[in-house]
Amino acid sequence: MIPRYIRDVMAKLWSPEEKLRAWCLVEFYACEAWYKLGKVPEKDYKVIKKKLAPYMKKGFTEENIKRVEEIEKETKHDVIAFLTHLSEIVGPSARYLHLGMTSSDMLDTAMAWLMKRAMEIIIEDLGRIKKILKNRAYEFKDTLMIGRTHGIHAEPITFGLKLALWYEEVKRNEKRLFNALEIISYGKISGAVGTFAHIPPEVEAYVCEKLGLKPDPISNQIVQRDRYAEYMASLAILGTTVEKIATEIRHLQRTEVLEAEEYFSPGQKGSSAMPHKRNPILSENLCGLARLLRGYLVPALENVALWHERDISHSSVERVIVPDATTVADFMLVRLEGLLKNLIVYSENMKRNFNLLRGLVFSQQVMLALTEKGMTREEAYKVVQELAMKVWQDKTLNFKDLVLKDERILKFLTTAEIERIFDVTYYLKYVDKIFERVFEE
Repeated sequence: MIPRYIRDVMAKLWSPEEKLRAWCLVEFYACEAWYKLGKVPEKDYKVIKKKLAPYMKKGFTEENIKRVEEIEKETKHDVIAFLTHLSEIVGPSARYLHLGMTSSDMLDTAMAWLMKRAMEIIIEDLGRIKKILKNRAYEFKDTLMIGRTHGIHAEPITFGLKLALWYEEVKRNEKRLFNALEIISYGKISGAVGTFAHIPPEVEAYVCEKLGLKPDPISNQIVQRDRYAEYMASLAILGTTVEKIATEIRHLQRTEVLEAEEYFSPGQKGSSAMPHKRNPILSENLCGLARLLRGYLVPALENVALWHERDISHSSVERVIVPDATTVADFMLVRLEGLLKNLIVYSENMKRNFNLLRGLVFSQQVMLALTEKGMTREEAYKVVQELAMKVWQDKTLNFKDLVLKDERILKFLTTAEIERIFDVTYYLKYVDKIFERVFEE
């Protein structure tokens, strides 16, 4: 991922230095497990531990990375290049590293550890967004606005309900992310085809425990990639939720609507050509990045079906999509966090827009009141629609005035009943109940 969309925490996590540290940890813990089983002499174990300790604690340097790359030019195998470099660091005792293991034992276990940590960062990001959405939902719980379906005015809602809806969807995303965290937190050190022929399950269990992972109940040469696919799917859905929120903000910021707006900081510029512009650039950026997240999912799905006990076609894909997807997801959430925290809400514009159709949004309640009093639903619909179309066509007319004057309606409804129909509080009587359902956890 280009630096523009990487936060430092993810840049460090997916750096070559941290990758080699993860590999080193797996190799050392496997060696330590062998030592505890009596298969590695104490003298050699102590040498290995002393030599590798600085790298396990602080990570590898640029010089180490260059050396591994130099060796790889000859071996054409990154794991062998790394192990060769470890031998240079450790010396003869390095013969007890990678004992009974295959490359994917190290790679998949290390990758699980990195993916787990990345997901923990993303879950933490999402938790902050949940908090902001909850606070702002209560802030605007009773702020009246028009609900829209098909982009057209429908019936009254509040802006707080819109925020509460987002909150509930974010909660579902959080649950999916925790599921993905669990499904990815499995390592494997079971040998070339998963039979533990040259390494006992105790080594696998020990390494996984040290890294906060669980042993995969069964593996072949690799951890099965349906785990990765589910992980990537959770990120793709997360990105789509972010896009949904961002898209709504873009619509609300349209000049003709202007019910909400991204914060426009002093000195910020909106256009190189038009000095007056205040564009929803953060929301637009998030919508674009969501396309990337969804795009990463398809290759992850295609990585599931590999040949026999494993082929290497998935490897090149994962080197790109896993770091990129987690990096983008983290960046999107932090950007959304700032956007929501600083979002400007124009309640007066919401009131203005609510009244644009001059009472038409109460049409369903008029129809239902008529049917309750005995008019057939078909006739009630016909009468109400007839009046509504007049208001659509003549901007000087008010729907409530037409209802109060229509003899067909007055046969069923009194003036007082009609007045109550046009009371907006009728539509919002269950807002508190909805908030209880959403926020009482």
